[in-house]
Amino acid sequence: MTDYSRLVKAYDIRGEVPTQLDPVIAERIGALFIRLTEATRVVVARDMRATSPELAAAFAAGANSAGADVIDTGLGSTDYLYYASGTLDMPGAMITASHNPARDNGIKLCRAAASPVGEGTGLELIRTWLETHDIPEPVRHPGVTTRRDLLGSYAAHLNSLVKIKGDRRLKVVVDAANGMAGHTVPTVLAGLPLELVPLYFELDGSFPNHEANPLDPANLVDLQAKVRDSGADIGLAFDGDADRCFFVDERGTPVDPSAIVGLVAARELTRHPGAAIVYNVITSAAAVEIIREHGGRPVRSRVGHSFMKARMAEYDAVFGGEHSGHYYFRDFWRADTGMLTALHVLAALGEQHRPLSELVAEYSRYTASGEINSRVTNTAATLDEVEAAFRGADGATVAVDRLDGLTVELGDGRWFNLRPSNTEPLLRLNVEAPDRAAMTELRDRVLTLIR
Repeated sequence: MTDYSRLVKAYDIRGEVPTQLDPVIAERIGALFIRLTEATRVVVARDMRATSPELAAAFAAGANSAGADVIDTGLGSTDYLYYASGTLDMPGAMITASHNPARDNGIKLCRAAASPVGEGTGLELIRTWLETHDIPEPVRHPGVTTRRDLLGSYAAHLNSLVKIKGDRRLKVVVDAANGMAGHTVPTVLAGLPLELVPLYFELDGSFPNHEANPLDPANLVDLQAKVRDSGADIGLAFDGDADRCFFVDERGTPVDPSAIVGLVAARELTRHPGAAIVYNVITSAAAVEIIREHGGRPVRSRVGHSFMKARMAEYDAVFGGEHSGHYYFRDFWRADTGMLTALHVLAALGEQHRPLSELVAEYSRYTASGEINSRVTNTAATLDEVEAAFRGADGATVAVDRLDGLTVELGDGRWFNLRPSNTEPLLRLNVEAPDRAAMTELRDRVLTLIR
């Protein structure tokens, strides 16, 4: 029997096929999604996993049974689905497990105009209805499913938002990790003044070359080597559903996503002076400084796309960025898109003649620890103990908040954030300081308290 509390997560539906998710459950979710949204039309896309076609068909059948017509847009990235939802102004479903292993699959849901569906915005209702077997009876006049390819218009929309002028012809290595970037990148970059060097563009949901998770440094090794060996100017790494993009410079060195937040924020603020920019609690302080230096209004958010998008709507923010490689744009229905971010970085690099390492150095001012996980018996008690220890030791120099976990600022460029996992008894630590020695001292001090 399916444990729906494990299948239906905070932001999406994701689990092993067929033990947790199968076509029967996908069909039920399709019907429940129509109940939730009261939509008469819904758009569906899917990734390249072997189980995605049957799950997409089952979801569509469920939506049809509830009386809704379905626009099947076929293969696409998650931001392609967001584009479809935005431009067609209808709710959407993306069949994908993102960067998860090949045995998994899932469903990402949104309302019309790519508005997120997650915990607190309807996903918990779908979980409850599944658990109680409260599934709608088929209507007398079911909807129909029609096919529509939007890849060309998706690419045209992205290219209308960022113009790559061609002052400098860039050599660009793209690692699609056998994921959906292999399908979307050739169309988006076609005709641009770039030399594209493709790496693992063959669509293969078994991920034969490496996992489609660029957040893990092990999955960047091939891209780094290809950039160095080919003399490329930049490398791009996409995750499985291509909604996240990571960058490596001409030396093969990974670029901190916080530096990308600063770079894109500066570009957007030249077009929208004084606009709000949203960042999460783990983003580097350098990004916040850069936003202010360019006349923007920094807005702090909890980690996660639903919180980021809510903040963007609240403040009418033009851009938002997270440490995890998710970047959000007002011009893209406040949705996250790795491809639009890539176009911004390519444009910025091509508009000047320095290497990427020098360009991003302007936006990198501090040393970060990266995320460190610690297993604890009681996350709440441990957070209280760490907070008490720092308040007692540093007194008035410490600024503390609980917006998302525990954030402690020490007043001299040093800070850390300690967040509990949503699904495991883990605490996730991120530390930043002006230099490596200061970062290491603070990191070890916090870890000693935790462990």
